[in-house]
Amino acid sequence: MENVPSQKSTSAHLYPPIDPFDQRVLDVGDGHKIYVEQCGRPDGIPVIVLHGGPGGGCSPAMRRYFDPTVYRVILFDQRGCGRSRPHASVVANTTWHLVADIEAIRAALGIDRWIAFGGSWGATLALIYAQTHPDRVAALALRGVFLMTQGELDWFYGGGAGRFWPDLWERFVQLVPVDERGDLIAAYHRRLFSGDMPVEAKFARAWCSWENALASMDSDGLTGESPVDYARAFARLENHYFQHKGWLDADHQILARTDRLAGIPGVIVQGRYDMICPPISAYTLAQQWRDARLVLVGRAGHALSEPGISTELVRAMDRFAVDRDRLGL
Repeated sequence: MENVPSQKSTSAHLYPPIDPFDQRVLDVGDGHKIYVEQCGRPDGIPVIVLHGGPGGGCSPAMRRYFDPTVYRVILFDQRGCGRSRPHASVVANTTWHLVADIEAIRAALGIDRWIAFGGSWGATLALIYAQTHPDRVAALALRGVFLMTQGELDWFYGGGAGRFWPDLWERFVQLVPVDERGDLIAAYHRRLFSGDMPVEAKFARAWCSWENALASMDSDGLTGESPVDYARAFARLENHYFQHKGWLDADHQILARTDRLAGIPGVIVQGRYDMICPPISAYTLAQQWRDARLVLVGRAGHALSEPGISTELVRAMDRFAVDRDRLGL
């Protein structure tokens, strides 16, 4: 296909809102049916969008990081969240199930190779998918890198980030008895999976509030209360994955396998003041992955919606579009 001139964004950093040209539910087995949508140009450069969490689900705003006259944008809700069913289920729901789901989507849509775009947990999943199926990934665009290491979990759930936000940390911790505070992931796990819906809702909202409050520099720790259904799915799935360390074979598995990314170009966009996923992970990854370019964004935190981060992600995708021949797309 010939290159098409980029459509000018209606805002400083995003393309205009668009609607899907295709929506479907894909039966991936194990009792799970996942929601999949396609937007943009049906014969365009394929890009798979991997949302965060686990458990966050995709949103219409995620469609706007790609020139719709150039890209074929595929979004899906991972197992247990968003419009996928069963809702909030952790049965047959692991990293490796999700990797298999991505491959099932690719096969169902008749795509040979595509770009993987993901932030936070979505970046984790994009990296693991690329390391598992490097022949299917033409490029990676990552934001707010999370490598599923114990150090990162200790930072956010062991008091590291709490040193910067002691008031919010106290609110998160105080729901748990003192003798259980040595492992907050386990303590919350017991309550998020208690079978008592009011208890699950209470702890799900507390789990989400702690994370949401630190996502953006502009929020200054203030966040609205998440709807119960969303909060329960998000908290249960995220906690489930963290409780099992992502089902990785080793603590630094992603870094240990960066050789599998050789030849895959990547852009890593990282907020300088990311309190959820500190920049050291993105920096270390870029040091070991020779084909990656790290962009550290000043005055930006973790959220996809931060203006500086959005600008750099759109710029990265526009550059990949220009380089489509070199990428083999």
